[in-house]
Amino acid sequence: MRPSPDASRGPVRVAAAIDHFLCHAGTIDSARVDQWLWSVRLTKTRSAAAAVCRGGHVTVNGKTAKPSTAVKVGDRVEALVSGRQRVLEVERLIVKRVGAATAVDCYADHSPPPPARDELPPVFVRDKGAGRPTKRDRRQLDRLRGRSADRARR
Repeated sequence: MRPSPDASRGPVRVAAAIDHFLCHAGTIDSARVDQWLWSVRLTKTRSAAAAVCRGGHVTVNGKTAKPSTAVKVGDRVEALVSGRQRVLEVERLIVKRVGAATAVDCYADHSPPPPARDELPPVFVRDKGAGRPTKRDRRQLDRLRGRSADRARR
């Protein structure tokens, strides 16, 4: 079995490959905001990042951003993604999608904490492995779902 091409690279070459995708100060001075949002894993796809920008949900330094708006190191990017307001400061420009651990190093997160999730207890709990519901269980389920006994028979 032949070793994979990446196995011969070693840790130094892998780090160099990652640095190839990370644009340090001096290499390039700006990146598209949709590309940067996708690269730092704020959106799943670049087209989703562009759609968020076109929808007016992204601002760069307080101004509404188009997908092609340039971001630089030190810019403040605010985005409403998946119903959550994210406030990020660009610390490193990145033009390609990399691992999550690397992407986190590219921005400082000043976002408010996520809202507390409403944990509702399960409405109807059955013991696991109890088998099929009985008629009594069915009636209870129907009552919880707001169905009347007449409608259940039809």
